Amino acid sequence: MKLQTLVLREIFERKSQLLTSFLAILLGITVIVSIKNITYYSEKAVAREMDSLGANVLVLPKSATLQDYYAADMQGETIPEEYVTQLAMSDLAGLDNLSPKLSVPVELQGKTFTLTGILPKSEFQAKAAWSGAGIFSRPIGCGASVGMMGSDDKKTLARKRVIETLEDNEVLLGADVAAKLGLKEADRLEVLGRPFQVTAVLPQTGTVDDSRVFAHLHVVQDLSNQGPVINAIEVIGCCQEISKGLVEKINRLLPDAKVVTITQIADAQIKINRMMSNLSLMFLVIIVFVGGASIANYMYANVFERRREIGTLMALGAGSGLVLRIFLLKALILGAAGGGGGYVLGTVLAVVLGPKLAGVLVLPMPVLALPAVGISVALALAASYFPARRAARLDPCATFQEV
Repeated sequence: MKLQTLVLREIFERKSQLLTSFLAILLGITVIVSIKNITYYSEKAVAREMDSLGANVLVLPKSATLQDYYAADMQGETIPEEYVTQLAMSDLAGLDNLSPKLSVPVELQGKTFTLTGILPKSEFQAKAAWSGAGIFSRPIGCGASVGMMGSDDKKTLARKRVIETLEDNEVLLGADVAAKLGLKEADRLEVLGRPFQVTAVLPQTGTVDDSRVFAHLHVVQDLSNQGPVINAIEVIGCCQEISKGLVEKINRLLPDAKVVTITQIADAQIKINRMMSNLSLMFLVIIVFVGGASIANYMYANVFERRREIGTLMALGAGSGLVLRIFLLKALILGAAGGGGGYVLGTVLAVVLGPKLAGVLVLPMPVLALPAVGISVALALAASYFPARRAARLDPCATFQEV
């Protein structure tokens, strides 16, 4: 009989004895893989959004959290649109651009997306009070608005966070929305019972904007029956003025709102990512102790129960090396199965729960498969070595004398 056949038969004849040890490895690897997977894509999203988001100050409802800055306008709470007027007509220096937004969930062709209302540049210029405030006309070198307003291309919204014009019957589609609905520029689309024309499909950004439909802010307010309210105001402020206390001045102007900088929000997200990394390390320590102890206990019990069979095998000519290999091969199979299963289950959990927990799209990471299997196999072999060595050193004569 081949060694592999002997080991597999031994495993399948005593499946219940392996269950506890297998579950200890499976669940530990599952948690580690899922946390690592979600953390990796969350960190990528933070870096990508910091690069693509022109706004460096956000005005949010007082109750809004800071855990998900690139979806800050999707939390449900609202603030009055009047805040935009107060900012535009204030004497605050350093406000290069204001971008109010209102987001509501919508269902299109059986799929759920986010409808986001925005105000185009032309809307600011149409109001005499706003146009006189100097928004969009800052001097060169102040803030991030330089070179931002000279293009009529609506696709610049993906990076510039502002467009020139947007009619009441026009919508812009994120890349994912267009792909899932099979739509392109100039196609027709019905949203909340109202027909629109797709005026542009935005380029892929890898952020929540890819799953959004953008329409005129006032149209979204009417369709959602929420009145003149918004979820957030993105502000592009002059860096010099921010360092001189722009955020504190906005806070005094709008005491019922929460004003934060992108740096603050990004720091909050980074702290969460760091906490998740530490959490995965903690679970790794736990699996080493709990999983290792469980496997070692199982192997010691197995050696004790099978000592007469081991003695018989050695009396028939099996050397101590063969007995050692039998137990270590069993541990190898146990570790590989637990690691492989943990990787698959952890990946599935990360892909399913990632968008809900971190607000980012999570994809499988094959690079985690090898470490997952490697850790579980190494743990199983290390925990099984001493019980296996004890089995290999059994005296056949002594085992036959036992009743």
